[in-house]
Amino acid sequence: MTGKRVVFTGGTGKAGRHVLPHLKSKGYDLLNVDLKPFDYPGISTLIADLTHSGQAFNAMTTHFGFDRFEGGRPPAAPDAVVHFAAIPRVLIEPDNETFRVNTVSTYNVIEAAAKLGVRKIVIASSETTYGVCFAEGEKDFRCFPLEEDYDTDPMDSYGLSKVVNEKTARAFAMRYGIDVYALRIANVIEPHEYDMFPGFLANLPSRKRNAWGYIDARDLGEIVHLAIQKDGLGFQVFNAVNDTVTANIPTRELLSRYCPNVRITRELGEYEAPLSNKKAREVLGFQEAHNWRKYVNAG
Repeated sequence: MTGKRVVFTGGTGKAGRHVLPHLKSKGYDLLNVDLKPFDYPGISTLIADLTHSGQAFNAMTTHFGFDRFEGGRPPAAPDAVVHFAAIPRVLIEPDNETFRVNTVSTYNVIEAAAKLGVRKIVIASSETTYGVCFAEGEKDFRCFPLEEDYDTDPMDSYGLSKVVNEKTARAFAMRYGIDVYALRIANVIEPHEYDMFPGFLANLPSRKRNAWGYIDARDLGEIVHLAIQKDGLGFQVFNAVNDTVTANIPTRELLSRYCPNVRITRELGEYEAPLSNKKAREVLGFQEAHNWRKYVNAG
């Protein structure tokens, strides 16, 4: 049990509503910052628009609940900040608004945390930075597996906003000598969504845009926990993805069939996800708990 105080932005969203309970189970003291409330015992929500710098600064220095007034001291900055709040994909808001909200809110949150002395910040980046998910027309990845040193090249406003956010994170990590870790989150799967997998398996080309990867929302919570606990790495990027390819055939066979012209840069495990979590496993010690084959008959 950690006892660390963590401000978590975007906890009401698809990923956050699973990550927050996981962090709560690990003993974190949590405040959710979002535009909508999140009804979960022991976690308060502060309604804030993080595109406003003043609201971002205030969100970092507010009481986590009414009981904190009994301490007789004004609130201090948290031990860590996790920033998931964002417009979560294209085609929800106009492209320019998606880019504005995602980049400005991320800048504001990181700036506020860094200037208030927070030493650990974790931000949500995305698989879309690899450039294929929301590409116009048919686009191939340049190589497999997709690892964190890949030259990211999205053409959409959402993926571009995430690339910019990674650069923002790196700038503040260097300037303040702090840890800022960006998680390139794969297609998030909630527990009730495994009923979609038979359709994925029946139409393997449909998963190319996601590099045949996924992240169980609960396993994402574990990656966030491990990122908070791992200190001293400065700026880092980690793919947040489960171990196994979303296919019922071996990975090399899948790639030779649907990406025949894409080079393979290292040996791949028989069913290893082309979007690789090797770094998260080796550096953070991530071990998945929710392999999709536990919930789906692979046939």
